[in-house]
Amino acid sequence: MSRLEAKHLIIGGGIIGCSIAYHLARNGEKDVVLLEKSSLTEGATWHAAGLIGQLRSSRNTTRMLKRSVAMYDSLEKETGMAFDWKKVGSLRLAVTKERLLEARRLTTMARSFGLEMHMISAEEAKSLFPYIDATGLLGAAYVPSDGHVDPASLTQAIASAARKAGVKIRQGIKVEGFEVDEGRITKVQTNGGDYSADVVVLAAGMWSRELGAKLGIRVPACAVEHQYIVTEPLPDVELVRNLPTLRDPERLVYYKPDAGGRLVIGGYEEGTLPFGENGIPGEFARQLLPDNLDRFGPLAELAAEVTPVLNEVGIRTVINGPIPYSADGDFVMGWAPGFDNLMMATGFLYGIAAGGGAGEMIAEWITQGRPSLDLWPLDIRRFGPHHGTKAFMYPRAVEHYAHHYKMRYPGQEHESARQLRLSPLYGILKERGAVYGSKNGWERPLWFAPEGVEPVDQLDFLEPGWHKYAAEEHKAVREGVALIDQSSFSKFEMIGPGSLDLLQKIAACNMDRPTGSVIYAQLCNDRGGIEADVTVTRLGRDHFYIITGSGFGTHDADWIRRHMPKDGSVQLIEMTSARAVINICGPKSRDVLQAVCEQDVSNDAFPFATAREIVIGAAPVRAARIGFVGELGWELHAPTEFGAHVYSVLREAGEPFGIRDVGYRAIDSLRLEKGYLYWSADISPDYTPLEAGLGFRVHLKSGGAFLGRDVLARQKAEGVQRKLCTFVTDARLPVFGGETILHGGETVSLATSAGFGHTVGKSIIFGYLGAELWDREAFEIEVFGNRHPVERVDGPLYDPRNERLKA
Repeated sequence: MSRLEAKHLIIGGGIIGCSIAYHLARNGEKDVVLLEKSSLTEGATWHAAGLIGQLRSSRNTTRMLKRSVAMYDSLEKETGMAFDWKKVGSLRLAVTKERLLEARRLTTMARSFGLEMHMISAEEAKSLFPYIDATGLLGAAYVPSDGHVDPASLTQAIASAARKAGVKIRQGIKVEGFEVDEGRITKVQTNGGDYSADVVVLAAGMWSRELGAKLGIRVPACAVEHQYIVTEPLPDVELVRNLPTLRDPERLVYYKPDAGGRLVIGGYEEGTLPFGENGIPGEFARQLLPDNLDRFGPLAELAAEVTPVLNEVGIRTVINGPIPYSADGDFVMGWAPGFDNLMMATGFLYGIAAGGGAGEMIAEWITQGRPSLDLWPLDIRRFGPHHGTKAFMYPRAVEHYAHHYKMRYPGQEHESARQLRLSPLYGILKERGAVYGSKNGWERPLWFAPEGVEPVDQLDFLEPGWHKYAAEEHKAVREGVALIDQSSFSKFEMIGPGSLDLLQKIAACNMDRPTGSVIYAQLCNDRGGIEADVTVTRLGRDHFYIITGSGFGTHDADWIRRHMPKDGSVQLIEMTSARAVINICGPKSRDVLQAVCEQDVSNDAFPFATAREIVIGAAPVRAARIGFVGELGWELHAPTEFGAHVYSVLREAGEPFGIRDVGYRAIDSLRLEKGYLYWSADISPDYTPLEAGLGFRVHLKSGGAFLGRDVLARQKAEGVQRKLCTFVTDARLPVFGGETILHGGETVSLATSAGFGHTVGKSIIFGYLGAELWDREAFEIEVFGNRHPVERVDGPLYDPRNERLKA
């Protein structure tokens, strides 16, 4: 067969693939080809319910979905094709006090994200959707710009616009295999010939997993069954057509009005089934699955409670079709690790709502190197290899499905696919009352239940049961000595003669420090945004040890590898499982460490931000005087097999000093007091080090010609136009991040992080402010619909001169 060429080759003709093609062409790309194995929209797009809801759990995902709405607003005029876009708004009912709190929190988040959303009364909700039974309804959240659409017609309109812009859409072309050379796809093999392309986009929906397997990738996305019913027409057809969409999360159901005066009613029940776990049938395209009314029946009964009119109309159709689901319920987007030219765009649970914005973001990612919005919550690099295994992905997808509308509290943990990656301290700490959460497959202690207290999370929006125990752990760090198991840190060793040059290129600070130095560094992109936040220990002239967060290892390693020279002068070696990490911290930590260590750990012999090889008991340990809690302390990196031994030696020596085990919930309050920042929340590619108050880590003179240097130099000379600020109040507020910060009644920022500082006795909120507000006072924060005054202060609140840290 002949060899076919394209600059951009998109695999998959659902709404996502068509939208990517459309936006590439709009960006001026002339050689875009889309391949669809059967016909456009087949798979999940054609039978999607078609609700368009914009509010999601992250600001930039919400912004992305707002771009979908903006596109749909203008697309009919652009194409001349109708696709039944109805911008009728959406209602989210609150029928319990907890649901009312949830709705108020979501409304606050929406405002901070720039999305118009209001709390309305039960009477107002009924006036918008007269079929609901408002008995017991406490209120509702209303988004006026949400709506619904016909998914198949929308996709065809996007495809038509793409064709007019020059995109070639080839249907009936099935991808059968790939050829790869050193991380680059060189050939895409199809039943219609072999293709070569500069960029290959995998947007194949539920087939992405099988195609990824041909490339040696475990794509962390699959498909599960989803059902909805379509009623017979209701008597007042015109009334139904103009209803808003409706969600009743307490009863797990949603409603979409249909053009024919019918209601589409679906939901997220327990016990949905995976689809295609052992492969999707080759002929599957525009098929549906057998309905399962035994499974859907309880939802239908609950729906009849919401809208009693359902007892008077029949069911016209039952739809049961497979829908995409990722390992955490969010999309899978971005450059695939290990590949130079493979872009992922799959796992779209709400692909119709995301279609326009996601296509725009992927097109930017391809043509500009990164999207204009930081999409970390959707980035494929948030996953590790285990996320794409059957043992993890399907149980987690089924759990996410069942929890789609269930109450989700801040800090709530998953139940499925647990106990995968265990520290050598897991069993020991479990016996000592550890309550575990999971991060990137690791079990990590969140807090410790004292004797007589059940070691189970008691979740609540206002005062979770663990709060007081985390406060006691916080106090132990500030006043005594504590041990924290941080073995889940992602760890890498960089070796080779090109290592220093590479680090000087990607880090904003000077990395040419003496052997034994521990360097806190930001890795920036060419816009000056922070791509990674790491600590680097120099072990030798050409040998460095890099530490990053438990969930950031895949991302940070991929960023580094994409900048490594091709000559083999640098190697990056994963060391995460090779070393256990125990943080000993607190003002009495030196006393305990010195008692078990022959080496001198005094301040003169072992100053802050240095590392040494020491021996604890019989174990060799790489000790780094650094930490994330703002106290005297060391991170102790030991070979994994010595982890339990090091812990037991320290624990025994620390008993006279009242040593305690501490979990991650306490770490969060400790770091807030100290002003330490968390990547993906307080800092990200959206913000520069100068804007985040990390200018002391930007070395324009002694550092190299690092990525983003010119941007940061210009920003330093001209001054930043926004900066991260700290807000406090003596009131103990239930704040978790995402709250709205106001001035003069107007939204001016959102809380990037928030919590209670047990030592300073204040609620602490971080948020970015524009320069025009730096000299203002009288700020407020909105929490569950209520506004509270907060004071902007210069941070950090605790140990601002680092006297305790460097004691």
